[in-house]
Amino acid sequence: MKHHLMIGTWTPPGVIITVEFDDEALSLKLVKKTEIPQDEPISWMTFDHKRKNIYGASMKKWSSHEVKSPEEIVHSSSHPMSHDPKAAQADTRTRAIFVLAAQQPPYCVYGNPFYEHAGFGNVFSVHDDGSLKASIQNYAYSPESAIHGMVFDPTETYLYSADMWANRIWCHKKSVFGTVELVGYTEAPAKKDHPRWVEMHPGGKYLYALMEAGNQICEYVIDERTHLPVYTHKSYPLIPPDIPNPHLYRSDVVFLSSSSQTLFATSRSNKPDLLTGYIAAFSISPDGHIVSQHCLNPTPTSGGHSNAVIPCPWSDEWLALTDDEKGGVEIYRWHKGFLGRVARLEVAEKGFGMNAIWYD
Repeated sequence: MKHHLMIGTWTPPGVIITVEFDDEALSLKLVKKTEIPQDEPISWMTFDHKRKNIYGASMKKWSSHEVKSPEEIVHSSSHPMSHDPKAAQADTRTRAIFVLAAQQPPYCVYGNPFYEHAGFGNVFSVHDDGSLKASIQNYAYSPESAIHGMVFDPTETYLYSADMWANRIWCHKKSVFGTVELVGYTEAPAKKDHPRWVEMHPGGKYLYALMEAGNQICEYVIDERTHLPVYTHKSYPLIPPDIPNPHLYRSDVVFLSSSSQTLFATSRSNKPDLLTGYIAAFSISPDGHIVSQHCLNPTPTSGGHSNAVIPCPWSDEWLALTDDEKGGVEIYRWHKGFLGRVARLEVAEKGFGMNAIWYD
């Protein structure tokens, strides 16, 4: 069977790359380079609930693109960051960094800016065709905040945000209109952990936070009364324990497999062509707690800005990994507790190798 994946770039010019993975021939090939607005490269993209639209964190803007087929993707709208006048200015490094699409009505889209002037989240309404319509809320975190990842609980009532610079995990409650209000926050276990990514078990009881500077996965249980995450004091390494140069690594993303029986996470190195990143896998119990760590394998490159692992949404067997050090995407097979790389493709496109999204 053949599967299509779409991938963005960290730097201009803007382009969406479509690749094809054949799970019988175990091959990857380039299908299409779709040009999008030149100054809107997508560092993080996601599908809407129907896989009919791609939403992008696009430098100084939020964007949407209609997906008519793997080879026909059409830019439909772009909206500037509106939470702070300085964020949209060309002389600031503030950029859109992450975008999350609701899977339940009213299907709003939630975005996070990053670096300076990034203390707000943004909520967008959408048109009937799924394209971005209008900014309906800029909700405050804190002046020092820099959010890099968010996740909803299974009912899509509570939104959890990983705040690297304020070193905490936030909780907001979503209204029937898609807007959110603050519930509270939980400080990270250590002062310099820098939570970067969060994932939640579909049972709604456990949340997993990836610490970029702490280079570990921390397990949290959700308090049924407050809905805030509570650290269980269980953590697992994303770089080899007691490695002599831990400051040369920064962890990246964490995602559950399709069945939620396995949790995957990655780290990157700050020394391209010298040190590799790592990919880890964890066994998850039916109720959501981490049972054990399966592996901690070196990745082919440092990972660059990405090294993002993206499990296939409909099969536990396949996962994609992207890196922008070499501009690569590869597919791994997860089988009997082992990871095996089965295909790799390098694309000669500046900044290529952000996250991959599985289309079909």
